Amino acid sequence: MTPLEVCEAAATAYENGDAPINSVEGFIRQIIGWREYMRGMYWRDMPEFVSRNALAAERPLPDFFWTGKTEMNCLAQSIDQTKREAYAHHIQRLMVLGNFALLAGINPQEISDWFLVVYFDAFEWVELPNVIGMSQFADGGKIASKPYVGSGAYINRMSDYCENCHFDVKQKTGAKACPFNALYWDFLARHETRFSKNMRMKNMYATWHRFTEDKRQEYRASASAFLETLTPASSGWERNHDPE
Repeated sequence: MTPLEVCEAAATAYENGDAPINSVEGFIRQIIGWREYMRGMYWRDMPEFVSRNALAAERPLPDFFWTGKTEMNCLAQSIDQTKREAYAHHIQRLMVLGNFALLAGINPQEISDWFLVVYFDAFEWVELPNVIGMSQFADGGKIASKPYVGSGAYINRMSDYCENCHFDVKQKTGAKACPFNALYWDFLARHETRFSKNMRMKNMYATWHRFTEDKRQEYRASASAFLETLTPASSGWERNHDPE
């Protein structure tokens, strides 16, 4: 089936009274406005697209992405589900797993390879632009106008993971604080030159600059201390990124 056939079938279902307008509109927009957009970006920019690393992220993929053994409940639960089902919800992929990788400065090629391996629906033409572009901002903004980053508060609003976590989402810094909190502000500080004039991030940087210098240093020190605890994965592989 072609994308056009699928969209026409959905439109016909609406016209015949078999499907509501909100479902059909959202479905067609997802096919035309996202699926085909990503497919076009992939074929236009490959094979160079795969090697993009606009934020110079070089940290190796942590070993818990394979084992699921981490005290961060949102990551542990998302990875465990991924291992069991080869599937995870969009929010788990983008704002838990992808968000962590982006905030922690994980090499985009390594996290992209991980996504390609672990999910049953991860065909490269759709996985690669979503991870390299949308999730990791490694394409420098060709697909998304801002990086998809969030602190622990976002994860707490979108899930129930924080209720049973070793870390406290309400604590901002320190050994018991949710690592997402310090990592979020550390990410903004590291990339201030690039993002401070981005209008979609204006409020974030306004908040950052309202912090005292001591508070900013506390966030950055807390993030650094957490990142030092990450153990790199012990295995890797080489891939041929030549679309055929």
